[in-house]
Amino acid sequence: MSTRRRDRHGRGLRGPLAVRNPLTGTTVRPVQPPARASFFDEAVQDSIEQVNENCPDVLKGITVGIEEVPFLETAWSGERVPLAAAVAPTPTAFGRVVLYRRPIEHRAASRPGLQILIHRTLVEQLAALTGRSIEELDPDGLDDDD
Repeated sequence: MSTRRRDRHGRGLRGPLAVRNPLTGTTVRPVQPPARASFFDEAVQDSIEQVNENCPDVLKGITVGIEEVPFLETAWSGERVPLAAAVAPTPTAFGRVVLYRRPIEHRAASRPGLQILIHRTLVEQLAALTGRSIEELDPDGLDDDD
């Protein structure tokens, strides 16, 4: 019996990667891309860091959060689902920017496109919340072609 035989019913790893490494005696596990939610979280964190590098004081007093889908007590206007929401600060609470993961993921065609959309959405919400220009928050801004 061959050692390269597939494990049909156990659904173990099959193919050339299933061959044991002669040095360690273990099988090689294929590298898997990060899950969608963790990729989204990392992209938001990267965007926050980029904004913080360009304009370090803009995030003071503002909390950035992520929700799966928008939950709004009142219906939004128009036919499109909102990608994010900005809530102005009050004397007792920080200002908030909330990015909605599912609508943003739905509108992006690829992972690089998702990163660009997350960054643009965050910058637009921060600009609306702080009154600063988008060019000030993101001087390296992307063209409409990106």
